[in-house]
Amino acid sequence: MPPRRVVTGRSQEPRRRFAEELRTLRTERGDSLRKLGEALGWDWSLFGKMESGHTIGSPDVAQALDQYYGTPGLLLALWELAAGDATQFREKYRRFMALEGEAVSIQKYSPGVVPGLLQTEAYARELLTLGGLRPGDELEQQVKARMSRRDVLTGDGAPQLRAILDEAVLRRPLPDATVWREQLKYLVDTAELWNVILQVLPFRAGLRELSHTDTAFLRLLDGRTVAWVETAYSGELIEEAARVEELQVGYDRLRDHALSPRDSAEFLLRLLEEHS
Repeated sequence: MPPRRVVTGRSQEPRRRFAEELRTLRTERGDSLRKLGEALGWDWSLFGKMESGHTIGSPDVAQALDQYYGTPGLLLALWELAAGDATQFREKYRRFMALEGEAVSIQKYSPGVVPGLLQTEAYARELLTLGGLRPGDELEQQVKARMSRRDVLTGDGAPQLRAILDEAVLRRPLPDATVWREQLKYLVDTAELWNVILQVLPFRAGLRELSHTDTAFLRLLDGRTVAWVETAYSGELIEEAARVEELQVGYDRLRDHALSPRDSAEFLLRLLEEHS
């Protein structure tokens, strides 16, 4: 009788499985992240991001890890599966993206960066690069995935979008002036779409609700509203009605202090002129 196969209980989702395998191999060896970084010559924080699922790194890193752990080809194969994962995003974000495509209306508040639905390709690429992704296949896959999300705003059945941008989003330009001008121009043009309302929360509004929390509300066909809240380190899909309502009250109060859509459009035009 052949030996029984052991069921490991590890994730079948490619990106998560890759991260789990990296973490397991390191802990079994008894290495710290810093020791691993010193041994392989990469910054130790990269391995931390790979083990948490924030990035999958490059094939060179996977090959180096295979050699270090004595797992020839294993980690590179897992890396290839993770890189080819058609879902593109971390598992906890997938349901939100699916619901976003079904929403009849979307409300957004962005305190720090232009929201993904309103980003140009160049802005998205620069932002992802600043976030730690190196030029290569993974970066381009993430850019492509982000650009595909914009399609939700056009065509038949496009949802209503109201996006409130903190003035900080618009006062902190990217290093590349051309990329930044293109992004501002895209916001100006998008604000003219029939189903899009853009508003600016000015500095003079002072400290307001949701001050450091990127927030989105999706109203669905069945009448439910779900929320997504995100910081620089994590995100959470909220479906419990009471919690969603609490966030919605904060958003509504914040909106009361935002510029009107017309004044916001004029604000964007003035800003674009300043950078022309």
